[in-house]
Amino acid sequence: MSEQPTIRYTYTDEAPALATHSLLPVVRAFAAQAGIDVELRDISLAGRIIAAFPERLSEDQRIPDHLTELGAMTLTPEANIIKLPNISASLPQLKAAIAELQAKGYDLPDHPDDPADDAEREIRARYDRVKGSAVNPVLREGNSDRRAPRAVKEYAKSHPHSMGAWSPDSATHVATMGERDFRSNEQSTTVAADGAVRIEHVAADGEVTVLKESVPVLAGEVIDATFMDATALRAFLDREIAEARSSGILLSLHMKATMMKVSDPIIFGHAVRAYFAEVFAEFGDDLAAAGANPNNGLASVLSAAESMPEDRRLAFDAAIAAAYAAGPPLSMVDSDRGITNLHVPSDV
Repeated sequence: MSEQPTIRYTYTDEAPALATHSLLPVVRAFAAQAGIDVELRDISLAGRIIAAFPERLSEDQRIPDHLTELGAMTLTPEANIIKLPNISASLPQLKAAIAELQAKGYDLPDHPDDPADDAEREIRARYDRVKGSAVNPVLREGNSDRRAPRAVKEYAKSHPHSMGAWSPDSATHVATMGERDFRSNEQSTTVAADGAVRIEHVAADGEVTVLKESVPVLAGEVIDATFMDATALRAFLDREIAEARSSGILLSLHMKATMMKVSDPIIFGHAVRAYFAEVFAEFGDDLAAAGANPNNGLASVLSAAESMPEDRRLAFDAAIAAAYAAGPPLSMVDSDRGITNLHVPSDV
């Protein structure tokens, strides 16, 4: 154990950044009286992007890979880390952060959506390690204590939060697919002997695409695989949108498939297409030409549509308004700004 006890306090994004600037000096002052150092470690989205490309940056621009450092530290007895909430970055947020850093003079590569060579695949792999819930799996690898203090529990018991009267006439309706989804298609097996497995996709016509050539496995390990039927997903979304419309209830999408990295944006894109089905039927080619990707949310589609010819853009805007009017009301992330539950994949 180190001679000087040290707490690592994480610098993150969003509101906790304000707390850091106001609370951290107080924490340091109190800890100093007990002979405890409090050090700051930058695991913000911008910090993790910068740390991924040290060879492209000047010495004064570089930030060490604090997340990897803290991850290794969680496996040691003396680890003492205060982790504040951090962004689980969706692709639009990641790209926005890259663009902002580039504008500030950081020589960072653009995010390659479709890598064309090994160099772009390496860039994509580095960004993929930053995207999504990259922090929690690392820092919770060790002994992560998330229990509420006893005083907090006792206060909650003495002052329960009032939910108001709950009427049996409430129209609340919760629906899940129930079949042909990740849960129902899941299969697992225990490996009998040391070896390797190959991951393949077998198309309906029998064509085999190797997704990963070799994954080493050990005897006794459990390997698990599943998939979601996109046709069944779309039928489910269409059915629930129609149900919400006919029942006059608010529509809200809630999902968490693979920590926002792979499945979530694709499922989210299906939801955007389903709610605005008539819009995509009429303007699908225009949106594709404009580079719109519903997987990145409605906000991305609306932004891309601004580059459409004026007559088509005005018709598109009218179609969006008509879809809102005809569809069930959408849950709002920020009603003052008109940001719905379908605007950004991370705002669900």
